[in-house]
Amino acid sequence: MEARRSVMAAVSDDMLTVLTVNLLLSVSFLSGRPTGCEEDKGFIFTAPREIEALSGACLQIPCSFTVKPQHKFNPRRKTFGFWLKPGAPILNSPKNVVYNSKQLKNKYDMNITGNLREKNCTTVFSKINSEQADKYYFRVENGPFKISAICKPVKVNVRDSAWRPRIEISGDMKEMNSVIITCSAFTPCPQSPPKLTWNLEPDHRRLTEKNTDGTFTDKIQKNITLSDTHDGFNITCFVRYPVDGGKHKFAKAEVTLSVFYAPKNTSASISLSKDGWVNLTCSSRANPPVSFFTWFRNGTNGAMQVADGDVYRLNITKGGIYYCVATNDLGNQTSPEVHLTGRQKGSMQDERPYERRGIISAPVKTSLVSVSFVVLLGIFIKVIMWFLKVRYVSKERPQGGVSLRH
Repeated sequence: MEARRSVMAAVSDDMLTVLTVNLLLSVSFLSGRPTGCEEDKGFIFTAPREIEALSGACLQIPCSFTVKPQHKFNPRRKTFGFWLKPGAPILNSPKNVVYNSKQLKNKYDMNITGNLREKNCTTVFSKINSEQADKYYFRVENGPFKISAICKPVKVNVRDSAWRPRIEISGDMKEMNSVIITCSAFTPCPQSPPKLTWNLEPDHRRLTEKNTDGTFTDKIQKNITLSDTHDGFNITCFVRYPVDGGKHKFAKAEVTLSVFYAPKNTSASISLSKDGWVNLTCSSRANPPVSFFTWFRNGTNGAMQVADGDVYRLNITKGGIYYCVATNDLGNQTSPEVHLTGRQKGSMQDERPYERRGIISAPVKTSLVSVSFVVLLGIFIKVIMWFLKVRYVSKERPQGGVSLRH
């Protein structure tokens, strides 16, 4: 009877030990910092805590580790790497292993491309899918040195659509300034990078940059010197990711340029009304918009300011030479001159309103009409003379056939 009680006590103790171990492992996955973390054992694992993949494309997980000197990690020994997913109660259970560098064939199509003897565990998924989105734990074995990074899993998220590229512009967006335009795209797998194109001239630079977390970004860059013609220009950047089966996934980004420049195409126009008044209107194109317009009249003593604002209204009897100046924060521009010929109010009652830009006047229009009339009259006279000449020649010609006399 005593012996039976001793056996039962021993079994109970063993069962309690197993339950305690499983409980501790469960707590290690549920709590913020598991008990027995690898850092406490002198093993420092470095990899992104979270990384995103594109379904059907390859994914590279940058990975490295260091071991404190007191541990007997020998680079001359064969070193093996493992990737595990949580499943069985005990993390290191064979059921949780999705990749084992000892084996040629594994559950997942992945491969450790880094040199484990140099403590580089960088790993590449050949073609990842949404079902493989999960947390992954790394394990290394080097002779008697065996440890798993149970405190720093790598969370892999998988998306179906391609990432949108990002357009950045560095520099002051003013005319005559040189700026750098960059379009970049996240590169989940540098072995199969995305292709970037845009609607700018093709003479751009291509480069691949390594990010601080070990991931990569592909970029195209171009230097341009800004002018007012770039204002409102729409830049479109396209990215194409290669995926399984020779297919591609696409995305694009757009940015509209806003370039600041001094007034351009400044002009003055005239509109006449029957009531004997003239409207002078000043217009200009600028960014930021024109802050104010100023009107000037040229006289014997030079130019004199006569009004402010885009419209200047004056009596038709006031002839002279006028021009306007458009001004914004970046500069100003002067319009061509307009010439006004002073007239009596009564003489305008039958004239239609008209517009003028630059140096244009009504007398010039009258002269052009007169010249045109003289030219047309001369042509008409020549036609009449030619017609009369033809008729005269016809009458002088003998009638009937030619007679021969013997």
